[in-house]
Amino acid sequence: MSSTITDAANPSRDCPLCPRLKAFRDVQRAAFPDWHNAPVPCFGPDKARLLIVGLAPGLRGANRTGRPFTGDYAGDLLFETLLKFGFASGVYEQRPDDSLRLTDALICNAVRCVPPENKPVPAEIRTCNSFLRGQIARMPNVKAVLALGRIAHDAALDALGARRAAYVFGHNARHDLGRVQLFDSYHCSRYNTNTGRLTALMFEEVFANIRTVVK
Repeated sequence: MSSTITDAANPSRDCPLCPRLKAFRDVQRAAFPDWHNAPVPCFGPDKARLLIVGLAPGLRGANRTGRPFTGDYAGDLLFETLLKFGFASGVYEQRPDDSLRLTDALICNAVRCVPPENKPVPAEIRTCNSFLRGQIARMPNVKAVLALGRIAHDAALDALGARRAAYVFGHNARHDLGRVQLFDSYHCSRYNTNTGRLTALMFEEVFANIRTVVK
């Protein structure tokens, strides 16, 4: 098996494809040896009908815990909403060994490794897109894709083989891509919610629209 991948949907623990991300990962491993500090795998069943695409692991969130959106504020709102709309079961306790399970949704980041200052560069997003394509290929039932933010929107379009210029990002926008419907939302980050750019009600409205497709 290549040192770069474990399979088409997952980079290896020591993936070297993005030198800047690898260097940052090595620094974090030295500083926090008990953290995950590796590419974060997707979370949820491959049979899910909803794919949620985030940006990248947070330094003290998924990079620490090893599960997308687990251990940071963005996960609080995301998992609360998934539970409310029946895409998850159990209790979210900000740790990967809690009882939370995704029942009809899968979460995957556009970039699997934590980037410095939470800002991946375009080359890193392009490089990691092959793994997002690989994940989509193993989801035979997917009907809806939710992009959290513009970068995730563009990454989803690239992975689905759609032209970016034909589908403009906008909060609560819906795009018909044939095989799937692409839904957009502002990212559920602390910054967006603290500034009022995204409210819990606005986020729930997106999921209500998704439920018209994933019934």
